[in-house]
Amino acid sequence: MIYLDNAATSFPKPERVIAAISRYCREIGANPGRASHRLAREASAVVARTRRLLAHLLGGVDPSRIIFTPSTTVALNLALKGILHTGDHMLTSSMEHNSVLRPLHHLERLGITHTRIPCSPEGLLDPADIRRHLRPETRLIALVHASNVTGGLMPVAEVGALARELGLLFLVDGAQTMGALPVEPERLSIDLLAGPGHKGLLGPMGTGFLYVRPGLDLDTLWEGGTGSRSESTTQPESWPDRFESGTLNAPGLAGLAEGIAEVQERGLDAIAAHKTRLMERLYQEFHPLPGVIVYGPARRHDCVGTLSFNVTGVTSNEVAHILDTAYGIAVRPGLHCAPAAHQTIGSFPEGTVRVSVGPYTTDDEIEALIKAVEQILRFRR
Repeated sequence: MIYLDNAATSFPKPERVIAAISRYCREIGANPGRASHRLAREASAVVARTRRLLAHLLGGVDPSRIIFTPSTTVALNLALKGILHTGDHMLTSSMEHNSVLRPLHHLERLGITHTRIPCSPEGLLDPADIRRHLRPETRLIALVHASNVTGGLMPVAEVGALARELGLLFLVDGAQTMGALPVEPERLSIDLLAGPGHKGLLGPMGTGFLYVRPGLDLDTLWEGGTGSRSESTTQPESWPDRFESGTLNAPGLAGLAEGIAEVQERGLDAIAAHKTRLMERLYQEFHPLPGVIVYGPARRHDCVGTLSFNVTGVTSNEVAHILDTAYGIAVRPGLHCAPAAHQTIGSFPEGTVRVSVGPYTTDDEIEALIKAVEQILRFRR
């Protein structure tokens, strides 16, 4: 099988990730922070190591400001619902994932409003448009770092600087950029950053995080046992315990630590260059083909390793089914949990065929996809 669905989750996982998860389950097994025996201490050390590695990857941020979550979606919910209150207004873009749009729809019931700033047909945002949609009650800007549909990068640095100038908070959805390129919250003026462990960071599913800059507080979404201050019926104030009630996915975090280490050893710049080269080749082959529509920015250097296309007269589901069953190529069809993005680029309601590469994707695999699509075009004719 040729796996080209890395925007959903990375595959294959590095052997060191699998080995770390196995070792935790076979040799440690204890609940981190819940006892003082040797295995519990070792479990806590595993979680602390993962937090330190992630803090280093984010440019040397304070590890205690990293909250581990089961996913980016949970992290975004925590950020949005922990920051916004009745009467607040926030800005976002028309390229957002449902992990932002659905919480915002829910928050409307609480008197929290939002404005979606329209992006270009390529899916790109003009930062100057932000000023035109400001209101006196605007408190937050939330922006996807890179589209999970087109791979197009948003102007995060410019928006971060503008948010600081305007005194607004800035939340970034890093689902497609963590492990794909350098993301340093302090340098980019990001107040809150949500990200997954199982995509570009090469860890297992069920891992994610929310980084919150020092000095900024959140309301909790859930409370419970933390292993600290057990004598009190109120939630601890100390970070990250305040937001990590319940048992963490310690085996997953053990694997995530090794995924981060793998990314650091390969180098973010090298990973980004590899993906860009593959996507540039795919774009250059697909774009001139009669009957193929390619979406998103023409400059693939403005993108991560994701590209969406359609074959005229054949649905995205049909193309993906043919690629899977006839050629052994795994891609993702449809709306990719981002209907607003497809409305923006003109592919709604059918969606697109999404190709997304990883650090282990080869030139031969891209060549196989190109030949398969060319054959589909011939069969269609």
